[in-house]
Amino acid sequence: MARFGTFVEDGIIYVGTAEGSLEVGPLDDALDVIGGHSWTISYSEETKSRHPDLDTSDEGLTVDVVDSIHAMTHSERFVETLAAQPTTAPSADEISPRLGLFVGKVLENLETGVS
Repeated sequence: MARFGTFVEDGIIYVGTAEGSLEVGPLDDALDVIGGHSWTISYSEETKSRHPDLDTSDEGLTVDVVDSIHAMTHSERFVETLAAQPTTAPSADEISPRLGLFVGKVLENLETGVS
């Protein structure tokens, strides 16, 4: 199954597709939503008690969010879903649905820790 990479060029996030590059949105906007350039991995006490076999050895590790974005790959289905999202933000203080979907995936990856 094909996987498509992510890259940043001139401050804009792109995802590869079979037809070329798909513009996702501004890196700075994504970092604003995520909370900055770094992310420290943590696990709540509830998560630790609910999943006692969970490997939490990466807790406290700080990762570079931009490096994490560059390392991301995506399924064809995710890329198709991403491409179908509007690129225009509903208002000046919001991000576009396309960038929002992408940021959601970044956060999901960051919240699951480093494998």
